[in-house]
Amino acid sequence: MAKSKSKSPQKSKAKAPSAAGAAGGTDVLARIADAIERLAPQRAPVPDLAGADAFIWQPDGRRLAPVKHVNRVEMSLLKGIDRVRDVLVENTERFAKGLPANNALLWGARGMGKSSLVKAAHAGVNATLARQTKSGPLKLIEIHREDIQSLPDLMTLIRGSHYRFIVFCDDLSFDAEDTTYKSLKALLEGGIEGRPDNAIFYATSNRRHLMSRDMMENERSTAINPGEAVEEKVSLSDRFGLWLGFHRCSQDEYLAPLRALARLSPLQPGRIPGDGRELCRALQDFGTRRNAAT
Repeated sequence: MAKSKSKSPQKSKAKAPSAAGAAGGTDVLARIADAIERLAPQRAPVPDLAGADAFIWQPDGRRLAPVKHVNRVEMSLLKGIDRVRDVLVENTERFAKGLPANNALLWGARGMGKSSLVKAAHAGVNATLARQTKSGPLKLIEIHREDIQSLPDLMTLIRGSHYRFIVFCDDLSFDAEDTTYKSLKALLEGGIEGRPDNAIFYATSNRRHLMSRDMMENERSTAINPGEAVEEKVSLSDRFGLWLGFHRCSQDEYLAPLRALARLSPLQPGRIPGDGRELCRALQDFGTRRNAAT
């Protein structure tokens, strides 16, 4: 009996460190779990798409920043591009109604209203939808050229939404050693997932094939098979089902939108002669100085 009583304190002393060790181990596991949670990529917040009709894609935070007031001009002010205007508006209307529509590449001379037409078409089709149907408005998402490689993340974010999206990239082109075009190429037609049914891609560019002439000539001169070397990058523009060319305008086409803008200016009423000749001469002088400066 004496031996058993003398051993009991020793057993209790041996159990105390074991309990402390278990508690310490639990704390270590909790700290490890917290560290892993901090290192894990955060889920992208679900954007509030009802708050605006236009957004800018911010890949760093994987979020859509709403644009309350879009920098756009009225469709009536876009002169000399009637044919391409009608084609793009019809394509946009078909997409808004859930009908087959094409990705569009607007290419050609600078200053001819390529990006203005995209934004005006978005606003015009939304206005038509509001009058004719109860379907939700089209959403315009601008993605910057340097963020093209994050397109899959953007598509994942908007896939499954009941809204329909025009993903718009202004002044799109690719230089030598730039491989980000492959992300766009896979999105447009290739890949397992491809482009979501509720998204369409519009791009503007000064280049028809989205690559410079020097770049194409360099590919031909350094490749074993010059035709195949250029084919891969030229095929990117072929992935756009709709090509719309914007060519240099005549003098009358140049003056038409400027006259329209002058009529809307609060500084012009009462100063424009009846035949508008003085205004036309001033606009021609401006165009000459502008071209000389550029």
